[in-house]
Amino acid sequence: MINPVSPFPGVTIESVPESSKQNVALAVAKARKAQTAWANTEVSNRVKILDRFHKLLIENQDELLTTIQAETGKSRFHAADEILGLAMITAHYAKIGKRALAPKRRAGALPIFTKTYVLSQPKGVIGIISPWNYPLVLSICDALPAILAGNTVVVRPDSQTPWSAIRGLNLLRQAGLPEDVITIVTGDGNTTGTALIDEVDYVCFTGSTKTGKIVAAQAGARLIGASLELGGKNPMIVCADANLKTFLEVAVRGCFTSAGQLCVSIERMYIHESIYEKFLSAFVKKVKELKLGAQLGWGYEVGSLVTDALVNRVSDAVSTAVAQGAKVETGGKLRTDIGPNVYEPTVLTGVTKDMKISTEEVFGPCVYVQPFSSTEEAIALANDSIYGLSASVITSNARNGRQIAEQLRSGSVNINEGFAAAYGSVAAPMGGMGQSGLGRRHGIEGLLRFTQPQTIARQRWISIGPKFGFDEEQWTKLLGKSLLILKRLRIR
Repeated sequence: MINPVSPFPGVTIESVPESSKQNVALAVAKARKAQTAWANTEVSNRVKILDRFHKLLIENQDELLTTIQAETGKSRFHAADEILGLAMITAHYAKIGKRALAPKRRAGALPIFTKTYVLSQPKGVIGIISPWNYPLVLSICDALPAILAGNTVVVRPDSQTPWSAIRGLNLLRQAGLPEDVITIVTGDGNTTGTALIDEVDYVCFTGSTKTGKIVAAQAGARLIGASLELGGKNPMIVCADANLKTFLEVAVRGCFTSAGQLCVSIERMYIHESIYEKFLSAFVKKVKELKLGAQLGWGYEVGSLVTDALVNRVSDAVSTAVAQGAKVETGGKLRTDIGPNVYEPTVLTGVTKDMKISTEEVFGPCVYVQPFSSTEEAIALANDSIYGLSASVITSNARNGRQIAEQLRSGSVNINEGFAAAYGSVAAPMGGMGQSGLGRRHGIEGLLRFTQPQTIARQRWISIGPKFGFDEEQWTKLLGKSLLILKRLRIR
């Protein structure tokens, strides 16, 4: 049995059975058997299930919020991000699914004589390995486009947070999803996750870069595709013309949503030297005012870290930075008087390039701040990372913001927002550059990754070989001249 422990004192989480390798193989076999019939259903029928699921998400949000909070320790407002985000993703794919998956005409080999079209065929059985930090949305958001494309899915949620995924699947079944189209298996990554990758036709993984490389190698050995959303060390550039009120609102949310346990959370902040002291002082004051909590319900802004291991990781990162010369402007303490895993939102200054914290992901409520003197320097600092997941630019000049954004090596860039603008733009792709991952979720890209393009070309009236008494040499010259004419006419 798996026995998750809530970060909240006095809150218990029900145990779940642990899946064996044999259980995983059986789940995939059932999914594979169900996939043929599911792929033969009309896309419009799949869309109806997503529409009903969207409604059920909103109607059952209180129960979902309580489950998410109990498993993760985050504030209720931050838990609501998952439900609202998943509802947006569901609505988007329900809207575009039929059109995106319809056969597409392409130019044929010979105009008029060759009729060519491309089908989006499902890959088969998709394996999803989801993390603990956003346990509802990251277990379900990739499954939705996968099933919409005609695949079946087996999900392995993190052992800390199985019930968020289970409740999400229960709602999908209430919405009319047939048995075995989505199945959940539970267990640790080394056993259950590895077994899942050994069986499926494509894998989605969200987690650390270290583990992502192992997943990619295992998938590569089987020649199956993979999409990986991995770590980040996400920067924010605060320009000289930035509005203080906008900066404070965006920076606090960008750094401390879900107590910083978020792949797109801001961990590095670069403020122009002309406003550095003023903005830093205001930011530290604002962070000190954040209300902490460790209980179910509303009433506080920043919750707990999810496990003791993460508490140790964050504590070690901060203490090591301080030992190397960094200064704690606020925070840096474990608040067991509030809850066993509550760590104060922390702001550091004096971080230098040789410190571990300058380059390594903390994945907790910690950000370091430093000044810059020129836009070129800020861009160089922001790009000085192996990661490239998300970035932020704060400026009052839209043109300046876009010019900076286009020079950042990052899968998503938010102008005058921390991460929510890009992440919430679910019609646009979301993913990382560098060691922040491969592939994209959201947008049409997040749907078509679960398909294989199949080209079907029908030749009619005339074959492609020599005709009209021409020999091979004459026919080749005629085709060459024809291609020149077609190019001039912009037909080819």
